[in-house]
Amino acid sequence: MSTRSTGLTKDAGWEVGVSRTLPHSPAAVWEFISGSRGVALWLGAGARFAPEPGAPYETDAGVTGEVRGYRPGDRMRVTYGDTTLQVAVSAAGGGRSVLVFHQERMASPEERERQRAHWQRVMDQVADALDDLA
Repeated sequence: MSTRSTGLTKDAGWEVGVSRTLPHSPAAVWEFISGSRGVALWLGAGARFAPEPGAPYETDAGVTGEVRGYRPGDRMRVTYGDTTLQVAVSAAGGGRSVLVFHQERMASPEERERQRAHWQRVMDQVADALDDLA
């Protein structure tokens, strides 16, 4: 009998997702998360990239990667070291939105837990920044 560990997928290794419903419109969340202040929060200080597949980026901390997908107002998908990260925004009704950070291709359950804590901190920072803008 096989047991399946939480967060372990057949094709994408270890993965984790962190989401939150925010009291801001999807357009406002997208504008922030895809702008320079938002990108610095989730991808890293100094990170800038062109919104097109194949565009490279590097953060001030030396993390490099490339854009894998970019659908304005919806989602961005980038490589993040050896992993893949997706940031998505969707409508939640009542002028609210759902923001999701989803990372896959991690090497271990320990990395998954470290990244879960990381994305929860990032989500708190994004929520606070959006509240300050409102």
